[in-house]
Amino acid sequence: AQELVESGGGSVQAGGSLRLSCAASSITYSTYCMSWFRQAPGKEREGVASLYTPSGDTHYLASVKGRFTISQDNAKNMVYLQMNSLKPEDTAMYYCAAGAKSCPSLSDASYNYWGQGTQVTVSS
Repeated sequence: AQELVESGGGSVQAGGSLRLSCAASSITYSTYCMSWFRQAPGKEREGVASLYTPSGDTHYLASVKGRFTISQDNAKNMVYLQMNSLKPEDTAMYYCAAGAKSCPSLSDASYNYWGQGTQVTVSS
């Protein structure tokens, strides 16, 4: 069984919104650190938003702060990324990750579990 499954990607125009969902297994959700990363073609993967599930503490990439919100539903082992005011530079494959020991964290080296990704395309 897949530990992390993303959904909700798609194509939108600049200024639009999307909500990504990440369904986690009980194993991955119990790591208490759930985050979103993205990777655009030809670019390094970067951390977008991170959430420490016991406290709700969050951390965001500076360029998305105020536009993106990471949230949780503990009863369903779900994590979400609400993305508003989307820009063409937000276009990327978005990945859900879990497992960093120090959290919140936007360092991808810290994570043990990764989803398959969901594509987000923002047109101008």
